[in-house]
Amino acid sequence: MSVNNAHMNHQKTTPIIVTDNNDKFEWHIIVTSENSSAINILEAQCLSTKVGLSKTEIKQAISKGALWLTPIKNKKQTQRLRRVKKILNIGDQLHFYFNRNVLSSAVPKALLIADLTDYSVWYKPYGMLSQGSKWSDHCTIARFAQTNLPDERPAFIVHRLDRAATGLILIAHTKKAARALSAMFEHHALEKTYHIIVHGNHNNKVQPEIIEMPIDGKKSRSTFTCLAYDQARDQSLIEVKIDSGRKHQIRIHAASIGMPVVGDRLHGKATEDEAQNLQLCAVSLRFNCPLLAKGSPVVNKEYFFELPETLTPHL
Repeated sequence: MSVNNAHMNHQKTTPIIVTDNNDKFEWHIIVTSENSSAINILEAQCLSTKVGLSKTEIKQAISKGALWLTPIKNKKQTQRLRRVKKILNIGDQLHFYFNRNVLSSAVPKALLIADLTDYSVWYKPYGMLSQGSKWSDHCTIARFAQTNLPDERPAFIVHRLDRAATGLILIAHTKKAARALSAMFEHHALEKTYHIIVHGNHNNKVQPEIIEMPIDGKKSRSTFTCLAYDQARDQSLIEVKIDSGRKHQIRIHAASIGMPVVGDRLHGKATEDEAQNLQLCAVSLRFNCPLLAKGSPVVNKEYFFELPETLTPHL
């Protein structure tokens, strides 16, 4: 994953930033000597700035994605660096983003649904991120997949689920697969089904209910079908299919009909004290594999993945 180069070009001239308690800071260091490694440079920086990080703490931060490298030979290619002993070139730039709170975050456990070699299918739990930040990527589904599959294959995100949402997500393991799967999502060449629990009785609506309220000025369409209603809690279980993929589309459309998703602290009526997590889950994926099988002219092999009922929302 790359960081915007303009951002890095600005940051490299920024002085070292250190908070009073050294719990959050960032360093931007230009390599000035030969045969230098990242770990040696950061250790020296800790000594010179009196930042009390041990070598073990530095290594742990690096393993969690806190270190980036902008090579002198290609300044447009800033990437995370995890090889602490890699010998750097004079002129290379290291960017070390340390945030103790972020780095101490526990990693939720994802569940492998299917390993198809070039890509895999996972259940993403509540609290797991689809994409990391400059501070780390250790709580992301991509990093979890990379470190929990054989051979530590590369992992590429081709679509996203909100941090608060759960459900099925695809991870690509080759650039070819990433391009093919991304194109499949871009052209809506797959069927995604979600289950949500909302406040109110959706049975009172025409079934199925089609919602076409634009989001951020762009066309969007969701189809809501009520599966069950719990009168005691005044909540409905709804199946949702979307024909577009706008940010927070399901949550916005649910709120627009006066039936926000349970646990939605952003678009609904849940507060920060709400005990229940967001009740939105991607429960199934159906698509034709966009990759050519080796030695075979057959292109369209259909896959259907569905979560076990124990992982889906229940009234």
